[in-house]
Amino acid sequence: MTLLPCSNYKAALVLPLLILAGCGNNDPSLTPANNLKDLPSQPAPAEVPYDANRQAYFGDLHIHTGLSTDAYILGVRTEPVDVYKFAKGKVIEHAAGYPIQITRPLDFAAVTDHAEYMGQARLAEIDIPTTQKTLAEILKTGNVFSITAAWLQSSQEIPEHGFAPNGEAINRTVNKNAWQQTIDAAEEHYQPGLFTTFIGYEWSANAGDITAHLHRNVIYRNNLVSDLPYSSLDSHNPEDLWAFLDKENQQGKVAMSIPHNGNFSRGYMYASADFAGKPLTKEYADMRMRYEPISEVVQIKGSSETHPVLSSEDDFADFELLGESLFTQGSLPTSYKGSYVRDALRMGMEFSHNEGFNPFKFGVIGASDSHNASSPTEESDYTGKLPMLDGSAGLRTGKSLLLPNSMNPVTRWSSGGLAGVWAESNTRESLYDALQRKETFATSGPRILVRFFGGWDFTEQQLAQEDMVSQAYANGVPMGGDLTQAPTGKAPSFLIMTMKDPQGANLDRAQVIKAWLDSEGVSQEQVFDIAAADQRQLDPKTNKLPAVGNTVNIDEPSYSNTIGGSSILAFWQDPDFNPQQEAFYYVRVLEIPTPRWSTYDAAKLGTTPMEPTTIQERAITSAIWYKP
Repeated sequence: MTLLPCSNYKAALVLPLLILAGCGNNDPSLTPANNLKDLPSQPAPAEVPYDANRQAYFGDLHIHTGLSTDAYILGVRTEPVDVYKFAKGKVIEHAAGYPIQITRPLDFAAVTDHAEYMGQARLAEIDIPTTQKTLAEILKTGNVFSITAAWLQSSQEIPEHGFAPNGEAINRTVNKNAWQQTIDAAEEHYQPGLFTTFIGYEWSANAGDITAHLHRNVIYRNNLVSDLPYSSLDSHNPEDLWAFLDKENQQGKVAMSIPHNGNFSRGYMYASADFAGKPLTKEYADMRMRYEPISEVVQIKGSSETHPVLSSEDDFADFELLGESLFTQGSLPTSYKGSYVRDALRMGMEFSHNEGFNPFKFGVIGASDSHNASSPTEESDYTGKLPMLDGSAGLRTGKSLLLPNSMNPVTRWSSGGLAGVWAESNTRESLYDALQRKETFATSGPRILVRFFGGWDFTEQQLAQEDMVSQAYANGVPMGGDLTQAPTGKAPSFLIMTMKDPQGANLDRAQVIKAWLDSEGVSQEQVFDIAAADQRQLDPKTNKLPAVGNTVNIDEPSYSNTIGGSSILAFWQDPDFNPQQEAFYYVRVLEIPTPRWSTYDAAKLGTTPMEPTTIQERAITSAIWYKP
């Protein structure tokens, strides 16, 4: 659930609260509240020295705390410092009353609380204790109708401002204090070379109503930041946000905006018209690409890579899809166009061809959007997004709800993702600059390593050379880069290097997704199976790899790394290259099937797991573009 500062906000929140009536009664998945001091912290990572050939760093740039209104009224009491403690491997307490800890520390993280009414719900004490019970008690034995009533009694709508905590309109003093707390936490926990904190917030706007999300996270390059966050109470127009960032940038306050959940935008996130419905212009494209170089492609509220309706020939397009609404598993009667990343990148090429500018030439990252001050990306230890909605296995799987699963959004939520960034060092400036140049990739949770280079003179023999990476940088471009003006008679060639998560599942395959413009200037796409991790060969009739198999034991649940492989090194050259046609290429790497979080939850509950019972986790790189 995300903050929706409009007149629809109250109705949007009440529905999920009401469907939790009787939630979690005797839910065996709720872990007893242990003494947090008895649980050891993870060892701190060693400093990684500067590397001109760049290292991969994993992090999460989308985490909320109790300073966000939606998080606070749904049980979260954490503060920004808790995000960084968790990311560093320390134990924090989940709002439902049990300890949580990440298996491995992250390399970087950002607190991105909602800018709208930041800190006001906390100050107003819109609180679960009005029921005289803790959230942990309510999840086990309580009835949340009383919580819904208490919240409705303690809030009202302000005509000029929409929803306001405790009936209070915007309180800039409270917002500024909360913003300063966010800044202070980031400054306290920043350890250049060891662990990077980014100062940021979420701008939570919509295109007309709550079913059309235009939400963005604003991330600053260093500690020179705005006096106050820019919120959707200032404007719902993304162009106004970019204008604000442009003015701030001129004062040295450098920041970018990262869109998320295009899959919930009803086509508005990557629309072919501006916010007012007018045709896009070069000025629009320049501003958008200056301040939005990357987008989230996977997170808890699902995947925004592509959809089977848009990519009917893609066998793996049906991945963690949630339709177009937070409140139903089905789809609203609108187009999928404008809601998914691959389609947006294709549309960007069409703009480039027809109009001479490209408004959608961006890279990708993954994130969680956790509201528990955590990054719950592990399927086997998923702890949910918001405690009162999905803070226990019973809530997440719908086993303790009154309404059918088709009306319960959290049954389809994912476990979130991570951002992979190739940078010279683990510092704000180095990581930010890598984000800006789009040398980034997304994973659906595992720490899969993937590199992707394109050039005109690469050879398969380079894969065995010790200086392969330095030569690839010297003679080509990495993910996020551009190839131009093909030499006569040459097609682009690519080097793909990927390794499994050392603590995770084996790899299945590596694929290249290519899109290009045909002779009519219309974009087309094709998915190429490039290599299997276990030496499986392409079917000569279909040019596709056979399925890797499935070792998942649903009952335990578990899987075995007896199939697939640990790494893929591959050389690939476009067999159908036309030097007159614009194109882009990106890599997708798949793991072997493993149990989904809902299967682990079913085992805890002793129930039958929902479909799908397995998941093929993945990594998705930013593209490499070609233009004649």
